[in-house]
Amino acid sequence: MTTRRVVAVALSFWMVQAIVPSGTSAQDTTAVGLVPPGFGTLRQDDVAVRLDTPNVKFRVLPMSDPVITLLAPDSYQPLHRLREARSADIAAAALRMGVVQATVFLVTAFGGQEQAPFEPEQLTITSQNRMYRPVAILPLSPLWNQHRLTQRETATAIFVFEGGIDFFEALTMEYLGVMSDQWTQNLPRLESERARVSARAAQQRRPPNQI
Repeated sequence: MTTRRVVAVALSFWMVQAIVPSGTSAQDTTAVGLVPPGFGTLRQDDVAVRLDTPNVKFRVLPMSDPVITLLAPDSYQPLHRLREARSADIAAAALRMGVVQATVFLVTAFGGQEQAPFEPEQLTITSQNRMYRPVAILPLSPLWNQHRLTQRETATAIFVFEGGIDFFEALTMEYLGVMSDQWTQNLPRLESERARVSARAAQQRRPPNQI
């Protein structure tokens, strides 16, 4: 293998690790302020935000560890596997846009009427008074690239945003003037679940003679 090839492979591996964190142990996640997976009880719909417009409805689901580690195992695993399977694509897309740390969401569009057009780049997130626009969109459905859906058709894609979105502060999502603060309303539930998950994980790690 040539020196150039070795450097390219090493750089690609580093970017994947930096942009999309891989699974970590309970001790590791606790050390960086996260909770370990496997102890949550929430469902995907509990952490998804819906945006309804006359033409298209969107379901916006975070794929970041601070959120998905609060999910029940059968809700967490599919999202985690999908993120890991597409980690190289996410890293490459972020790198092209000069993004070192990325935040990713799974976005599903639902057609609300016949031949409903949609403009995915117009979906934005406001966090801590800063508006984030997707720096890359990775389609998972062939229909996505048509930017048009018939009634009840669905299309799914991974949205890549620049890092910095704080999931435990107020968030507003917007699409062409339609806004949702559903995430902010759900924050007390998320905080409560995070505390419960931390307690469950700590109980499991405690030696039997200390229980």
